[in-house]
Amino acid sequence: MKESYFPYPHLIAALDEYYGIKSKPLSAFLEGKDKKPRRKKKTKQKPGQKKLSILLTTFWDYPHTGGLSNYITTLKEGLKSMGHKVDVIAPSQFSPKKVQKLREAIVPELKTFFERRYGSSTSKIIQNSRLLYIYEQMISSVKVEKYDILHAQDLFTANILGRLNEGIGKPLLFTPHGMFTFSRVKFNRIEAGSAEEVYYKKMEEKAIDYATHMVILSDSFREPLSSLGAKPKKLTTIHTGIEFKELKRKDRNEKVVIACIARLGPRKGHTHLFKALSMIKRIGQAEVWIVGDGEMRETLEAEAKSLKLSNVKFLGKREDIPAILSKTDIFVLPTVNDNLPISIIEAMHSGAAVLTTDCGGIKEIVHHNQTGLVVEPGHVGQLTTQLQRLLGDEALRKKLGGEAYDYAKKHLTREAMVGRVEELYYNLLDSEGV
Repeated sequence: MKESYFPYPHLIAALDEYYGIKSKPLSAFLEGKDKKPRRKKKTKQKPGQKKLSILLTTFWDYPHTGGLSNYITTLKEGLKSMGHKVDVIAPSQFSPKKVQKLREAIVPELKTFFERRYGSSTSKIIQNSRLLYIYEQMISSVKVEKYDILHAQDLFTANILGRLNEGIGKPLLFTPHGMFTFSRVKFNRIEAGSAEEVYYKKMEEKAIDYATHMVILSDSFREPLSSLGAKPKKLTTIHTGIEFKELKRKDRNEKVVIACIARLGPRKGHTHLFKALSMIKRIGQAEVWIVGDGEMRETLEAEAKSLKLSNVKFLGKREDIPAILSKTDIFVLPTVNDNLPISIIEAMHSGAAVLTTDCGGIKEIVHHNQTGLVVEPGHVGQLTTQLQRLLGDEALRKKLGGEAYDYAKKHLTREAMVGRVEELYYNLLDSEGV
C-alpha cells in the first residue's frame, strides 16, 4: 500500500496502542507531518482594515436539510453580507465519477493495510479512512493558503485542514456541532472500549490540537472538550443565530395548538410526549402537530393510536415552519440528547410558549419561568405537569412567548451571531499578525 493513503500517524499510534503492538514508522513521507503549524512572521498590517477570504468546510453533504446545513448557510450569507468572500467545500460538490474511482482504488489498499498491521479491519474505520482520503484528495486541489481564515465545521475536516495547514499557519477554527464519539457510544452506534472508540476519540483530540481556536455553540461543550484536551482560552461560546421569517401570530378561539418540530428519531423524546398527553384529562380539546420525518414514524404513529390520541396529527416534513409556528400556542421539544436545537430558536422567534428539557445548552437560552419552561429529560411526570399548566393558563403562555420573542430578537439573530464570529476572526488575525 502507498502509505500516503493513510497519512494520519496519530490515529495509527492510537490503534497500535489499542492492539498492543509496537508502533512502526509509516515512512519518511510522514516525517514531521504531525507537528504544529509554523506561524508566519508578524507584520504591522491590521486585518480589521480589510475584508476577509474565508473557507468553511464540512464532511457532510451541503446544502442539505438539518441544523448543520442551516448553520453553515446562515454563517456564509451573514459574512458575505458584511463584504467578506466565503467559500464552502463539501463532499457533495465533488465529481461522483472521480469519487467512485478513488473509492475503488483506496478501499482494497486500506483493508490490506489494517489487516496486515492488526490482523483485522473494521467497517467503520475503513469507511471513515476512505472518506478522509477522498476528501483530502479533493481539497488538496484548493489553494488553502489564499484564505485568511479556515473554519472547519466538524472534527474530520479539522483533521484534514490541520494537516494541509502545516507550514502555512493560517488561523484554523473548529466548530463541533456535537460530541461525536461520546454520543455514538451512548446510543450504541459505537461499542464502548472498541477500536472505533479509540480511533474517533483520537480524531477529536487531534482536531482540538490542530485548532487555533474553537467556536462552541453552547457552554455545555466546555467540560467534554476540556476532557479531550481543550484549553479554556481557546473556547468561545457563540449561540446560534438565525434569520426567521416572522409571521403575525394567529389569534385562535378554538383549540390550543401544541407543536413538536423535530426529526422522528429516538433522541427527540416523542414517546415521552405521547405518554404525557395520555395522562392529561380533556387533552382532546387541544390539537397536537408532529412535524418532521424519520425512522421512527411508523412506530410513533402506532404508539399514538394505541394511546387513543386521536388529536395527534403527523404532518411530515414541512417547508413552512414559520407559518406552522404562527399558529402554535405551545411548542414542545422533549429531547433526551441535544445541543442547542434550531427548532427551539425558531419557536422563540415566533413568540410561542416553549416547553423543553435540560439538555446540552438549552437552558442557556430557555430560562425556566422566563423564556420558557424546562423539565428533566425523560421525566414524563414533570412534562405532564408543565404541559397541563400551559394548557390551562393562556396568560402564562403569552408571557413566556413574549419574553422568548424579546430574547431571541436581541441575542439569537444572524447579525448577533455573525458579528461575534467576525470579531473573533479579526482578533485571531491581529494576535498572529497576519
